[in-house]
Amino acid sequence: PDPFERPSLKRYHLSRVFTIFFLSSFVGCGLSRCSRSDLSLALEDCMAALDLFLRNEFEEAQARLRSRTKDSMYHALTYATILEMQAMMTFEPQHILAAGTTMKEAQAICQRHRKKSSFSKNFTEEELHAEVCYAECLLQRAALTFLQDENMISFIKGGIKVRNSYQTYKAFPFKQMAIVPCCSNLEIPSQMISMLPTRTLKLLEFVGFSGNKDFGLQQLQEGSKEGTFRSFLCNMLLLCYHTFMSFILGTGEGDVHDAEKLLQPYLQKYPKGSIFLFFAGRIEEMKGNLDAAITRFQECCEAQQQWKEFHHMCYWELMWCFTYKKHFKMAYFYADLLSKENCWSKATYMYMKAAYLSMLTADDCLTFGETAFTLFRQVPGLKQKIAGKSLPTEKFAIRKARRYLAENPIPLPAPPLEMMYIWNGYTVIGKHKDLTEGMLKTLDEAQKKLDSCPRTDLSIDDQCLLSLLKGLCLKHLGHQEEAEHYFTLVLCNETQIKYDHYLVPNALLEHGLLCLEQGRRDEAIKLLEAAKQNYKNYSMESRTHFRIQAALHKARGTRENGTHVPASP
Repeated sequence: PDPFERPSLKRYHLSRVFTIFFLSSFVGCGLSRCSRSDLSLALEDCMAALDLFLRNEFEEAQARLRSRTKDSMYHALTYATILEMQAMMTFEPQHILAAGTTMKEAQAICQRHRKKSSFSKNFTEEELHAEVCYAECLLQRAALTFLQDENMISFIKGGIKVRNSYQTYKAFPFKQMAIVPCCSNLEIPSQMISMLPTRTLKLLEFVGFSGNKDFGLQQLQEGSKEGTFRSFLCNMLLLCYHTFMSFILGTGEGDVHDAEKLLQPYLQKYPKGSIFLFFAGRIEEMKGNLDAAITRFQECCEAQQQWKEFHHMCYWELMWCFTYKKHFKMAYFYADLLSKENCWSKATYMYMKAAYLSMLTADDCLTFGETAFTLFRQVPGLKQKIAGKSLPTEKFAIRKARRYLAENPIPLPAPPLEMMYIWNGYTVIGKHKDLTEGMLKTLDEAQKKLDSCPRTDLSIDDQCLLSLLKGLCLKHLGHQEEAEHYFTLVLCNETQIKYDHYLVPNALLEHGLLCLEQGRRDEAIKLLEAAKQNYKNYSMESRTHFRIQAALHKARGTRENGTHVPASP
């Protein structure tokens, strides 16, 4: 498609806000058809650099952009965006700092080209581009603010940046672009905002936001069909939403069909492109085609050697693919690679290594020269904060590993299977009867081992964990009455749980989803509301609230539409 074809500006401003939540996007270029002006040449050059980037020629792409970051707002913005992507993949403090500094410099360049006088209502072409670029800089700086720190002050600062960006979009002179807005009030809807937990929504309302997920997705879908450079951005945002956000923070039902449809044209054009091979692997994983997923992730690693960050993303997914297959030695191998090469969370990686070794025999562990006991004891000492931010997954791993610091440590019953639930992995194995039955067998073995050991003050916690996970397996196998029994068993032991209080709201969540599958919508909503309102200050609380919010949205949507939600196969 012609990169300088005039796209719909309304779709531009309605979709660009999603960069603050997905951060796998690229800079949008080509707002309107231009003559061979400096702007036109700059846009063309940035698009050529992006093409290099998508062909895995990362250093060449950055070098092409870097030479003009001091005088071209598009070069500066595109270069800063690539650095921000790198920061999101590595979580290295120096990468986060570099991205923030570069984005701030890009914003300053955009400010130089913005309209100086407020008396005239007419904008030059350069001023129109500068307005949009300036708004995007604010969005991406806000994203870095959220990344760096999770305290209230940083949250409000980031929210104010987003709001300032929103005001810039709202004041944009669409009439000069011969564009008629789709609605009189140029509100920026965000599907991610609508998915947030209630307490977070209240904070966002403080800086003036509300969300409409369906409308936001609709706008992205429309933008993805335009056949311009902007369609690439919309496609990437939708891919992130369908394969990650709605899966991990939702009910595990990412839209695989739409994701495949979006990815296919790019995979054909860039068959060795790391980004697209990674998404291809992720789609296969969600479908339950684990061998195909493993092949795709391995192809992604082989496609390039410049950015190891893409390798690390694949290692993480490969670790889970082998976990689903119960190939714990291979899962350990990838966890070990991550612990040596990636700085996202050393504690989490060490915990996963220990978790996998705990599922092996003593003789098997000798092969690796490490034991689960010694690795678990190292986990709390690896606690870190990335740019001031504590990772919830790391906190969870540290809490679970602390029992190994006791004089007489009490082993965890099935740690990799528990962490698998945190990442919604049971929706993957649930697509295969053999995998689900295999996982249930492993849980039964853990139950027998627990029953054979002397009772401790952690026995109820461990029993409730196994009940929750067994209930999930039974639900996916179609044994709904048995599944409901195990979810109820967790609730019956609520007052005796000592540490793992997160199990109760999650049991309510899973029980609610089971009722929803059976068409018992009112009962499902009651259980989900109880999970949402009656519990707080437990492990992985935000993630659970995201899932509850998604489940409530689904339950209320089916009730309004009068549709029946089929049971899982």
